[in-house]
Amino acid sequence: MSLSIFGFRALWSPYFFVSLLIVLGLFFLLTVKFRHRFANSEALTVREGVFFTSAIVILYIIKGSPIDLMGHLMFYAHMIQMGILYLVIPILFIHGIPTWVWRAVINHPKVKPLFNFFTKPLIALIFFNGLFSFYHIPLIFDFIKTDMTLHSIYTVMLFIFAVFMWWPLTNKLPEHQTLSGLKKVGYIFADGILLTPACALIIFADTPMYATFSDPQAWGQALALCVPASTLASLDLSGPEMFNSMSLLHDQQLGGVIMKVIQEIVYGYVLALVFFSWFRKEEADAKALENNLMNPRPAE
Repeated sequence: MSLSIFGFRALWSPYFFVSLLIVLGLFFLLTVKFRHRFANSEALTVREGVFFTSAIVILYIIKGSPIDLMGHLMFYAHMIQMGILYLVIPILFIHGIPTWVWRAVINHPKVKPLFNFFTKPLIALIFFNGLFSFYHIPLIFDFIKTDMTLHSIYTVMLFIFAVFMWWPLTNKLPEHQTLSGLKKVGYIFADGILLTPACALIIFADTPMYATFSDPQAWGQALALCVPASTLASLDLSGPEMFNSMSLLHDQQLGGVIMKVIQEIVYGYVLALVFFSWFRKEEADAKALENNLMNPRPAE
């Protein structure tokens, strides 16, 4: 059955689109047109503009396009959303927001102690992976997916903790470089290990776990999060099987596999960047030491 039966609003989220356009416009006004009004501001680089714009575009694709609706119909689409939203977009935002803006925000007296605590590597790992795994416990998942307020709060909270989790690895502020090259490698491996149990639970389950993808009533309540009530009332829907050719179990298993694949690709890419950056630094340090030994400073 075609997704068009749900209407334009459910498919393309026009209010969310306008909201993101406003955020994008305010970002460029702040960092380009009015940046001279702020102390210690710096010119926005092309790279930062591209990263931030990419983050906004991908955020709309994941949460505002038909993919968001599909995430309520097919579990594998939901896991694509989760993977991109929490493993890709936070990195783009961290690199897209200029360092002077980051400093202005995280050095605020009320923000600084909390930010410094939650971006400690061990704390960041435990909280993000704990919240992610907690969310995918069936009872918790179904409860959150059927309540608009709880779903919105948990989504935003998990995104914030995803930023905290990526911060020690990808931030550009010299004063926040708390991990050396080798520790960053260990951090990435630890992150991958902590996320694995949630994926394994989903992949190796022998029955469908989530009522919001298997029980018609719970599914209808979850669908109300992105489809207007008036539209839902006019449709005769029996369940998600109307839109998915796979069995519920295979859809669930595919979702777990997709999440793990996205994780491996993103973590592998970041690991490669960290490793080569570390290698170049060690090589530069070795050459500097060699030059100092070959050309010692004359005694004063």
